[in-house]
Amino acid sequence: MTPIISASELAGELAGPRPPVLLDVRYQMGGPPGRPLYEAGHLPGAVYIDLDAELADPPGGGRGRHPLPDVESFGAVMRRAGVRSGAPVVVYDGGQGWAAARAWWLLRWTGHPDVRILDGGLPAWTGPLSTEVPSPAEGDFVPAPGAMPLLDADGAAALARTGLLLDARAGERYRAETEPIDPVAGHIPGAVSAPTTENVDATGRYLPAETLAARFKALGAAEAPEVGVYCGSGVSAAQQLVALELAGIPAALYAGSWSEWISDPSRPVATGPNP
Repeated sequence: MTPIISASELAGELAGPRPPVLLDVRYQMGGPPGRPLYEAGHLPGAVYIDLDAELADPPGGGRGRHPLPDVESFGAVMRRAGVRSGAPVVVYDGGQGWAAARAWWLLRWTGHPDVRILDGGLPAWTGPLSTEVPSPAEGDFVPAPGAMPLLDADGAAALARTGLLLDARAGERYRAETEPIDPVAGHIPGAVSAPTTENVDATGRYLPAETLAARFKALGAAEAPEVGVYCGSGVSAAQQLVALELAGIPAALYAGSWSEWISDPSRPVATGPNP
């Protein structure tokens, strides 16, 4: 199953006999809160999901800025949103694709078989919006972690040596030319720079599968026995995983990412361009 759905395809499914559960995951780091945006207008029937509060545990404790959420708590959030094991789910955000991809990956990692992202996010939707906050029937989804590959810090370090570890952040952060968020600049030694901006077009829609496949082949994915991805805190890296899946390349997420990596000063830091 493709990990994305177009706005026209979604409109058709919403009018059909098996409409998907809709999750609004609008979030922008350092930007306005997503909840007021949701209340001002969202896809009819969509339930708002807060990335910081519901798709991540509190930061700190050496786990990075967006640690994976407690599995039981995540399951409860999804059930309150009406998520059912046998029903499709479509997630969307404001168009950047990062937050929606985080929700997609978490649901996939915890075993949901039918999750897609609205390609291009809310800006791609041309249908009506609603200000009504729905009260969906309780879902039955019970998370079972492990359905998607996950890396810890040691696994990421090893993969950078034996496979291909992609750094999804902006190139200037990878090269340590600037670091606007984390206290240490640089990248995991052996990782290869692969900014998420190169996965999408100017409208935020994913590039064609063949274009993405060529991109990742040029970065070394075709020869690598395994591929992994990290970013600053495990959010934008999920968007890279969607692009890799579109390209037909399985890959693992280092969820703690750079913010976890640098929490241990004994871990090495590299700077400069791609090796």
